[in-house]
Amino acid sequence: MAMSWGQGELFPTANEAENQRTKFLLGKYKEMTMLMHDFEKFEEELRQVAIDGEAARRIDQEDLHADKTANATILIEKQRWVYQRYQFYTHQLRRAFSLIQDDEARRAIDYRYMQGYSYKETLLFFRHGLSDSTIRRKISEGTESMANSLKLMGFFEQDDAEF
Repeated sequence: MAMSWGQGELFPTANEAENQRTKFLLGKYKEMTMLMHDFEKFEEELRQVAIDGEAARRIDQEDLHADKTANATILIEKQRWVYQRYQFYTHQLRRAFSLIQDDEARRAIDYRYMQGYSYKETLLFFRHGLSDSTIRRKISEGTESMANSLKLMGFFEQDDAEF
């Protein structure tokens, strides 16, 4: 049994649940970055919708417009909360990715997860230089390396919100 962080463990090893969480988040990495980009692009438009709705409510003095404005504000706040979680996840994943020491494992993780290619596309991309079993092993080694780095960074203690 490994010591807990409080007991001074210098090189903690991620458990199976932490390895699976890392793999799950890696599988969502490309989608998270796309949604973050979309939010950044359209946040100003969403804010303008809320402002326009408030201006219309003042002119018409109808409850319907007030509800639309409140709903738009709630929507923006929900999307901002999700955006902030995604920022946290993707930043930590990039940190852990940069710490993978094995070049082939880092390349396999980059192609498979960071660039968002399918498992089959990843196998085909590396096939000329590595066997399928080696590619699978390198993806697994890279994921475990990242999970161990995330554990060392205290990521799993901070990761209290589920998708």
